[in-house]
Amino acid sequence: MPATPIAESRVVHRERVPGGRYWSMVVRRGFTLRLVDTDGTANASLLAYNPTNPLERYNMADTLKGQHVSRLGLGNMLFSDMGRAMLSIVEDTVGWHDPIGGISDADSIHRRFGEARFQEHWNDFYRNGRELFLIELAKWGLGPRDLVSPVNFFQKVSVNDDGDLHYAADHSHPGASVDLRADSDTLVILTTAPHPMAPGPIYQPGPVEVSIHRSGPVRDDDLCIHHRPENARAYANTLIANCQES
Repeated sequence: MPATPIAESRVVHRERVPGGRYWSMVVRRGFTLRLVDTDGTANASLLAYNPTNPLERYNMADTLKGQHVSRLGLGNMLFSDMGRAMLSIVEDTVGWHDPIGGISDADSIHRRFGEARFQEHWNDFYRNGRELFLIELAKWGLGPRDLVSPVNFFQKVSVNDDGDLHYAADHSHPGASVDLRADSDTLVILTTAPHPMAPGPIYQPGPVEVSIHRSGPVRDDDLCIHHRPENARAYANTLIANCQES
């Protein structure tokens, strides 16, 4: 099912993030971030922080246990470690996004794809998720201690009865998209390095189109808020945190 078209009058920003790169921006409350897997091969690895107090950030454990899930999709929220709703998945054409697979590092990239150093390959050298996150986090005064487990959008990792992780190749499709409504001002850090479980031997991470548009009003029957009782409490906590907005 294709994504809902967005009127250009509602779009305030749009750009393309190549594979193996990074991106960040504060997405303000009342706006929605759309991610599009243009080629069907992207891993949009995302972290989220409170821009005025980055000690508050997306918490994988609270997000999953609070919603009784090991995957994310339509109706789910990304909870902060202070029990607030940061981002809500209000539209999703994929159906399964990975919050448990982690981040690629130099060793995992080398094992799967070999080595391609900057000195020989210039801008085509092989990047990994950890170094890309650290580069982008540094722009906001953050560092290694702020690097936590991300959500890997457009990727699927399942768990069998024995606790083994299984990576699903070719999970996404060209034009797949997900909409993340900012329920509070949120610093989004995004990287497009390969998933740490992606098989080799070809290093070819896909690009992601990012756009930000004005959200519609939050309805009384909002799917994300009513998805779980925990979601309603997290959203209520967010309203309290923003009750003095002008």
